Amino acid sequence: MSGLAWEAIVARRVRRHYLDVPANGSPADVVRAMCGAHAQVLSAAEISVALRMEKATRADIQRALWEDRTLVKTFGPRGTIHLLPADELSLWMRALSALPRSGGQAAPGTRMTADQLAEVIEAIGNALSADDLTMDELSEQVVARTGSWAGDLVMPAFQEFWPRWRQAIPAAGKAGVLCYGPNRGRKTTYSNPQRFAPFTTGNGEEALSEILRRFLHTYGPATPQQFAKWLSAPPGFVAKVFATSPNLEEVEVNGSTAWLNAGDTELPAERVRGVRLLPYFDAYGVGSHPRELVFPGDAYTRALAGGQAGNYPVLLVDGIVAGVWHQKRSGRRLQVTVEPLRPLKPAQLRSLDEQVERLGEIVGATPELTIGKVTVGPHA
Repeated sequence: MSGLAWEAIVARRVRRHYLDVPANGSPADVVRAMCGAHAQVLSAAEISVALRMEKATRADIQRALWEDRTLVKTFGPRGTIHLLPADELSLWMRALSALPRSGGQAAPGTRMTADQLAEVIEAIGNALSADDLTMDELSEQVVARTGSWAGDLVMPAFQEFWPRWRQAIPAAGKAGVLCYGPNRGRKTTYSNPQRFAPFTTGNGEEALSEILRRFLHTYGPATPQQFAKWLSAPPGFVAKVFATSPNLEEVEVNGSTAWLNAGDTELPAERVRGVRLLPYFDAYGVGSHPRELVFPGDAYTRALAGGQAGNYPVLLVDGIVAGVWHQKRSGRRLQVTVEPLRPLKPAQLRSLDEQVERLGEIVGATPELTIGKVTVGPHA
């Protein structure tokens, strides 16, 4: 078991995330390298992908999603909304379907039988086979194709009740018959990705092993517990995935054991330098561990929410979280406020200026930079 220097691991991750040298490929290639881009806030996902490309803007990511259809917006790791490459949709859905079911059962009065679930999934796929539909339009179609039972308002949701069939939406996503479509005004639409993305069935365990291989390539070295957190899967189940996956190699990081893909232990000779601004839920922060090394010292208090990464846009200095930032847009102007935890050196300030200019290019605005004072504490 070989020991690996932490600074070299950081440099490797930054490089494989295209955060040092922008990618020459397409948005789908970048998302592939990231193992998916978290897209709960779609504008943040667009920035995440574009900042890893040379001169790309939000419009380029939107084009890949809604016109070229090389990206798919759907349910990904942790059950959260992600951008995934369209040509890998079936791989991801097979892998996620292989995970044990999480969460408790629905209340008795809201449940569907296995046959009803299968019927609803088929109805969703057929309803979306020709066109994108809003939720109300899709609900009407599903109830018409299954029966009134599917439309019973039995699912508590905020201050109203949703129809019974809506609990099948995540399962329909994993079955490859539902993803997000482009907004229609303020309304969300849904689509059947099989209209534009190849989808094949196959072995879920093999698919999960492939996702593990990709995760270790981008975020490794990593432990089963860290991969389980990234997937939101039971640690015991993930430990078995590690044990049965071929070609893994143990390494030592700061006195602890972690894993890489066998033979993939080459590390950059030089430390990574420079400043980066990562938006909400950027994949680099969400997937990188150990947290106490990626978010050292005060960064752990200020830039994490109960140990959960992604809730704050972060300032990276030499690949390590060193502050937070936020933006406020007014017309064509974009006010960017950066709060570093430590004073930035002249070279870092120049790098920050470049990052702010790049952010303005991505979102199509004229940026103004303010460097503020970060607040650290329980009320930060």
